[in-house]
Amino acid sequence: MRMALDIEKICLERGLKMTEHRRVIAKVIATSEDHPHVEEVYMRANAIDPKISLATVYRTINLLESYRIIEKLELGEGKARYEFKEDDKEHHHHLIDIQSGKIIEFYDEELEILKEKIALKLGYKIVEHRLELFGIPIKQKE
Repeated sequence: MRMALDIEKICLERGLKMTEHRRVIAKVIATSEDHPHVEEVYMRANAIDPKISLATVYRTINLLESYRIIEKLELGEGKARYEFKEDDKEHHHHLIDIQSGKIIEFYDEELEILKEKIALKLGYKIVEHRLELFGIPIKQKE
């Protein structure tokens, strides 16, 4: 489980004033392992503090995203999902199981090298990127 203690520090370092509601919502996203969508963030935050409204969650998510504290994931299901943006400390990609909706985070050194080689071959240096793979499980032979 991700550590939530740095989330407030990161927000303050980036100049975001922290209210109690923002603190709860940021902590919910930062400690989530499942890339929640807005309604899931709302349900979890509201369970901690019933005074948190859906509108507050939407505003806070937009604010956290604009400060580059969280990242929006568009995974083709009609609902944006969110995760705590940890810069390059825990760089990863996503493999989405289109049958179950499960999101698998992964990192592959060979893939990182290949991406750099491709960009260089085309005359570019990568400054930011995102990769999402969509797939179905391969049935194993018994």
